[in-house]
Amino acid sequence: MLLEILFEDDHYIAINKPTGLLVHKTKLAKDEIPVFAMQLLRDQIGQWVYPLHRIDRPTSGVLLFSKSPEAAALLQPLFPTSEIEKHYLTVVRGIPAEENWIIEHPLKKDLDGELQECKTEFWKLAETEIPYSSTPRYPTSRYSLLQAYPHTGRMHQIRRHLAHARHYIIGDSTHGETRQNRFFREKLDSHKLLLHAWKLNFKHPINQELIEIKAPLPDYFVAILGKLGIEFS
Repeated sequence: MLLEILFEDDHYIAINKPTGLLVHKTKLAKDEIPVFAMQLLRDQIGQWVYPLHRIDRPTSGVLLFSKSPEAAALLQPLFPTSEIEKHYLTVVRGIPAEENWIIEHPLKKDLDGELQECKTEFWKLAETEIPYSSTPRYPTSRYSLLQAYPHTGRMHQIRRHLAHARHYIIGDSTHGETRQNRFFREKLDSHKLLLHAWKLNFKHPINQELIEIKAPLPDYFVAILGKLGIEFS
């Protein structure tokens, strides 16, 4: 597998992580022969790399690595702060009433344990209504394309906040809605989580440049937007 490189300099490198790919070795991997982004990238560029953050296995998009422990030490501590902005795109059930809003709903650490403060900001980019019924109550179905910015970095934060608001992410088998996921599989041939790490913005800690790294949407995501009648570029 050849990874798409989105950004590279002497200190850092970013890829467009495909859905289904683990970031690094983990005890959660159940595959007989698991594949990891860190090892694939190391072999591809012939250099050891260090992951600076994580995105969920079913999530696609921007994943940033450093090329040295020294470069990692300069940037990695900034990920839980507002110094680094991570923006996501997602398709959800329903149409939110507001164009821009914030969810501040505490979440348990790692899905268990004590509650932690959480804050996610959302923008509604597009909305649609299709002439198919995904529930017996209504003859049509409504969906939205959202941009999400997690101000904090808790496990599955965007997925859990949207589930709390009942705007379930399509394809989310853990926090989503089974009926909606089945509808998308059977009617729209959609079998993946529709959550994409779209943009990463930060100030380069060594040369002080403002960096924006953007990951194009996967083909399957673009295809689903087309079937929903949503235009995005």
